[in-house]
Amino acid sequence: MGTLDGKVAIVSGSGRGIGAEIARKLAGEGASVVVNDLDEGPAKETVEAIVASGGKAVACVGSVTDDGFAERFVQTAVDSFGGLDIIINNAGYTWDSVIQKMTDEQWDAILDVHLKAPFRILRAAQPVISAAVKQAKANGEPVSCRKVVNISSIAGLGGNAGQANYAAAKAGITGLTKALAKEWGRYNVTVNTVAFGLIKTRLTEAPADGDATIDVQGKEIKVGVNPHLLSAMEQMIPLGRAGTPAEAAGSVYLLCLPESDYVSAQTLICGGGFFI
Repeated sequence: MGTLDGKVAIVSGSGRGIGAEIARKLAGEGASVVVNDLDEGPAKETVEAIVASGGKAVACVGSVTDDGFAERFVQTAVDSFGGLDIIINNAGYTWDSVIQKMTDEQWDAILDVHLKAPFRILRAAQPVISAAVKQAKANGEPVSCRKVVNISSIAGLGGNAGQANYAAAKAGITGLTKALAKEWGRYNVTVNTVAFGLIKTRLTEAPADGDATIDVQGKEIKVGVNPHLLSAMEQMIPLGRAGTPAEAAGSVYLLCLPESDYVSAQTLICGGGFFI
């Protein structure tokens, strides 16, 4: 039996990278997972990988910033698996610039995906969680502990030059986490944050010419860290290297375990010992 048998999880931004690893980890431990990605292809690939390994998963394709997405995301879990126990707010990307060159569009886009979208998803989940708790109490059953894990970054704790938008959004996630931990404690829901340090994904790795980009709803966003800078950053990490997506997923899994049922309103730093 898996440690998460019978649980239902939604994981935003789980078609690729860390999100995909989180979805596979939770499914591998018995959870039924709703996979989300902006694009159908990656979401389908993650679902197929989970199913091929004997797990349960369905896709909910779309942008977490779209009006109505949050309600559709939550409802997919209810319709497909009968409830909702674990919420992982992971979706996001970076769009960097020093503040004098940062546009309103850049600021709004990053705040929307990293802060407004998690807020909307949690807001949409509240009626489902509240109803489940009321039903359990009416039936004389114990109220199971549900989990929320919001993904942040060490940039949200210590700042990072060129990332005023991203750092502000991730700092906001800390406040959202602490507020929801106080609001939802009565539902026996723990709400925590994992702040990632340097994790090797397509958003950090780039060719030597630094020309890597991703497409976000028609916008070409430059991503990646210069290889020389990446190497220098790794030397500052006590463990001497960047983390892997699987290791990042493992830190999220820790906060989904029954053993963490009395841990709430906390920020776990997954950064190999590095902190600014």
